[in-house]
Amino acid sequence: MAEKDQEKKPEVSEKENVTAEKNVDQDTAKKEPEKKQSSEETDEETEKKLSDLQKKYDELEDKYLRAEAEMQNMTKRFKKEQQQLLKYEGQDLIREILPVVDNLNRALQIDVKESGSEQLKRGIEMVQRDMEKALKDNDVTKIEALGQTFDPTLHQAVKAVPVEEGQKAETIVEVYQDGYMLKDRVLRPAMVVVAQ
Repeated sequence: MAEKDQEKKPEVSEKENVTAEKNVDQDTAKKEPEKKQSSEETDEETEKKLSDLQKKYDELEDKYLRAEAEMQNMTKRFKKEQQQLLKYEGQDLIREILPVVDNLNRALQIDVKESGSEQLKRGIEMVQRDMEKALKDNDVTKIEALGQTFDPTLHQAVKAVPVEEGQKAETIVEVYQDGYMLKDRVLRPAMVVVAQ
Protein backbone atom coordinates (compact mmCIF):
# COMPACT_ATOMS: atom_id res chain seq x y z
CA MET A 1 0.00 0.00 0.00
CA ALA A 2 2.87 2.22 0.62
CA GLU A 3 3.87 1.67 -2.96
CA LYS A 4 0.40 2.71 -4.18
CA ASP A 5 0.58 5.87 -2.11
CA GLN A 6 3.93 6.67 -3.56
CA GLU A 7 2.62 6.08 -7.07
CA LYS A 8 -0.38 8.38 -6.46
CA LYS A 9 1.75 11.19 -5.16
CA PRO A 10 3.76 11.54 -8.32
CA GLU A 11 0.51 11.57 -10.27
CA VAL A 12 -0.85 14.36 -8.17
CA SER A 13 2.30 16.33 -8.51
CA GLU A 14 2.25 15.77 -12.25
CA LYS A 15 -1.33 17.12 -12.34
CA GLU A 16 -0.24 20.05 -10.31
CA ASN A 17 2.66 20.61 -12.66
CA VAL A 18 0.37 20.47 -15.68
CA THR A 19 -2.04 22.89 -14.03
CA ALA A 20 0.80 25.16 -13.04
CA GLU A 21 2.17 25.06 -16.59
CA LYS A 22 -1.26 25.88 -17.96
CA ASN A 23 -1.48 28.85 -15.62
CA VAL A 24 2.00 30.01 -16.67
CA ASP A 25 1.08 29.57 -20.34
CA GLN A 26 -2.12 31.54 -19.83
CA ASP A 27 -0.22 34.31 -18.01
CA THR A 28 2.38 34.33 -20.78
CA ALA A 29 -0.39 34.40 -23.40
CA LYS A 30 -1.95 37.38 -21.64
CA LYS A 31 1.39 39.16 -21.40
CA GLU A 32 2.37 38.54 -25.05
CA PRO A 33 -0.27 40.89 -26.52
CA GLU A 34 0.82 43.45 -23.95
CA LYS A 35 4.43 42.96 -25.06
CA LYS A 36 3.38 43.14 -28.71
CA GLN A 37 1.42 46.31 -28.03
CA SER A 38 4.23 47.93 -26.05
CA SER A 39 6.82 46.93 -28.69
CA GLU A 40 4.58 48.44 -31.40
CA GLU A 41 4.37 51.65 -29.38
CA THR A 42 8.14 51.63 -28.96
CA ASP A 43 8.58 51.11 -32.71
CA GLU A 44 6.23 54.03 -33.45
CA GLU A 45 8.09 56.27 -30.99
CA THR A 46 11.41 55.24 -32.52
CA GLU A 47 10.07 55.94 -36.02
CA LYS A 48 8.84 59.36 -34.89
CA LYS A 49 12.16 60.19 -33.24
CA LEU A 50 14.02 59.01 -36.32
CA SER A 51 11.77 61.14 -38.53
CA ASP A 52 12.33 64.20 -36.30
CA LEU A 53 16.08 63.66 -36.31
CA GLN A 54 16.08 63.30 -40.12
CA LYS A 55 14.18 66.61 -40.43
CA LYS A 56 16.66 68.36 -38.12
CA TYR A 57 19.57 66.85 -40.06
CA ASP A 58 18.08 68.02 -43.37
CA GLU A 59 17.55 71.54 -41.97
CA LEU A 60 21.11 71.71 -40.63
CA GLU A 61 22.54 70.37 -43.89
CA ASP A 62 20.55 72.99 -45.83
CA LYS A 63 21.81 75.77 -43.53
CA TYR A 64 25.36 74.49 -43.88
CA LEU A 65 25.18 74.36 -47.67
CA ARG A 66 23.68 77.85 -47.81
CA ALA A 67 26.37 79.22 -45.49
CA GLU A 68 29.10 77.58 -47.56
CA ALA A 69 27.64 79.02 -50.78
CA GLU A 70 27.44 82.47 -49.17
CA MET A 71 31.08 82.22 -48.10
CA GLN A 72 32.11 81.31 -51.65
CA ASN A 73 30.08 84.23 -53.04
CA MET A 74 31.65 86.63 -50.53
CA THR A 75 35.13 85.39 -51.42
CA LYS A 76 34.45 85.86 -55.15
CA ARG A 77 32.98 89.31 -54.54
CA PHE A 78 35.94 90.31 -52.38
CA LYS A 79 38.44 89.16 -55.02
CA LYS A 80 36.52 91.01 -57.75
CA GLU A 81 36.41 94.21 -55.68
CA GLN A 82 40.11 93.89 -54.91
CA GLN A 83 40.90 93.47 -58.62
CA GLN A 84 38.77 96.53 -59.40
CA LEU A 85 40.60 98.56 -56.77
CA LEU A 86 43.97 97.50 -58.11
CA LYS A 87 42.90 98.08 -61.70
CA TYR A 88 41.78 101.65 -61.04
CA GLU A 89 44.35 102.39 -58.36
CA GLY A 90 45.27 106.06 -58.19
CA GLN A 91 42.24 107.42 -60.04
CA ASP A 92 41.55 110.03 -57.35
CA LEU A 93 45.12 111.34 -57.61
CA ILE A 94 44.87 111.45 -61.39
CA ARG A 95 41.59 113.39 -61.21
CA GLU A 96 43.32 115.97 -59.04
CA ILE A 97 46.28 116.21 -61.44
CA LEU A 98 44.11 116.77 -64.54
CA PRO A 99 43.42 120.48 -63.75
CA VAL A 100 47.20 120.98 -63.51
CA VAL A 101 47.58 119.44 -66.99
CA ASP A 102 44.80 121.74 -68.25
CA ASN A 103 46.58 124.80 -66.85
CA LEU A 104 49.87 123.74 -68.44
CA ASN A 105 48.12 123.36 -71.80
CA ARG A 106 46.53 126.82 -71.46
CA ALA A 107 49.90 128.33 -70.56
CA LEU A 108 51.40 126.83 -73.72
CA GLN A 109 48.69 128.43 -75.90
CA ILE A 110 49.88 131.93 -74.97
CA ASP A 111 52.06 133.60 -77.61
CA VAL A 112 55.29 135.04 -76.22
CA LYS A 113 57.75 137.36 -77.94
CA GLU A 114 60.35 138.11 -75.33
CA SER A 115 63.34 135.78 -74.90
CA GLY A 116 62.78 135.39 -71.15
CA SER A 117 59.16 134.42 -71.75
CA GLU A 118 60.22 131.93 -74.45
CA GLN A 119 62.55 130.18 -72.03
CA LEU A 120 59.76 130.04 -69.46
CA LYS A 121 57.45 128.59 -72.10
CA ARG A 122 60.03 125.91 -72.98
CA GLY A 123 60.24 124.98 -69.31
CA ILE A 124 56.45 124.67 -69.18
CA GLU A 125 56.56 122.49 -72.32
CA MET A 126 59.05 120.17 -70.63
CA VAL A 127 56.85 119.88 -67.52
CA GLN A 128 53.79 119.27 -69.69
CA ARG A 129 55.57 116.50 -71.70
CA ASP A 130 56.74 114.82 -68.50
CA MET A 131 53.24 115.03 -67.04
CA GLU A 132 51.68 113.48 -70.17
CA LYS A 133 54.33 110.73 -70.17
CA ALA A 134 53.60 109.96 -66.51
CA LEU A 135 49.88 109.79 -67.26
CA LYS A 136 50.43 107.54 -70.27
CA ASP A 137 52.72 105.24 -68.26
CA ASN A 138 49.86 104.82 -65.77
CA ASP A 139 47.32 103.94 -68.50
CA VAL A 140 45.69 107.36 -68.61
CA THR A 141 44.77 108.39 -72.14
CA LYS A 142 43.27 111.52 -73.62
CA ILE A 143 39.83 111.08 -75.17
CA GLU A 144 39.92 112.02 -78.83
CA ALA A 145 37.09 114.44 -79.46
CA LEU A 146 37.68 117.03 -82.21
CA GLY A 147 36.09 115.86 -85.46
CA GLN A 148 34.65 112.74 -83.81
CA THR A 149 30.99 111.79 -83.61
CA PHE A 150 29.45 112.82 -80.31
CA ASP A 151 29.34 109.94 -77.80
CA PRO A 152 27.53 110.78 -74.53
CA THR A 153 29.57 108.16 -72.66
CA LEU A 154 32.83 109.95 -73.56
CA HIS A 155 31.81 113.55 -74.25
CA GLN A 156 29.81 116.21 -72.44
CA ALA A 157 28.11 118.67 -74.78
CA VAL A 158 28.24 122.19 -73.34
CA LYS A 159 27.08 123.95 -76.48
CA ALA A 160 25.37 123.11 -79.76
CA VAL A 161 25.96 125.07 -82.98
CA PRO A 162 24.25 124.78 -86.35
CA VAL A 163 25.83 122.43 -88.88
CA GLU A 164 28.02 124.32 -91.34
CA GLU A 165 28.94 123.32 -94.84
CA GLY A 166 31.11 120.18 -94.91
CA GLN A 167 30.15 119.13 -91.39
CA LYS A 168 27.99 116.20 -90.36
CA ALA A 169 25.35 116.42 -87.67
CA GLU A 170 26.44 115.23 -84.21
CA THR A 171 30.08 116.03 -84.97
CA ILE A 172 32.31 117.69 -82.38
CA VAL A 173 33.60 120.99 -83.75
CA GLU A 174 35.36 122.40 -80.69
CA VAL A 175 36.86 121.07 -77.43
CA TYR A 176 36.65 123.25 -74.33
CA GLN A 177 38.33 120.79 -72.00
CA ASP A 178 40.07 117.51 -72.77
CA GLY A 179 38.62 114.31 -71.38
CA TYR A 180 40.68 111.44 -69.96
CA MET A 181 40.26 107.71 -69.41
CA LEU A 182 41.98 105.36 -66.99
CA LYS A 183 42.18 102.03 -68.82
CA ASP A 184 38.53 101.51 -69.81
CA ARG A 185 36.95 103.92 -67.29
CA VAL A 186 36.14 107.53 -68.06
CA LEU A 187 37.80 109.76 -65.47
CA ARG A 188 36.48 112.96 -66.96
CA PRO A 189 34.40 113.39 -70.12
CA ALA A 190 35.59 115.85 -72.74
CA MET A 191 33.64 119.14 -72.68
CA VAL A 192 32.74 119.81 -76.30
CA VAL A 193 30.73 121.87 -78.78
CA VAL A 194 28.54 119.76 -81.08
CA ALA A 195 27.26 120.66 -84.53
CA GLN A 196 23.56 119.89 -84.91
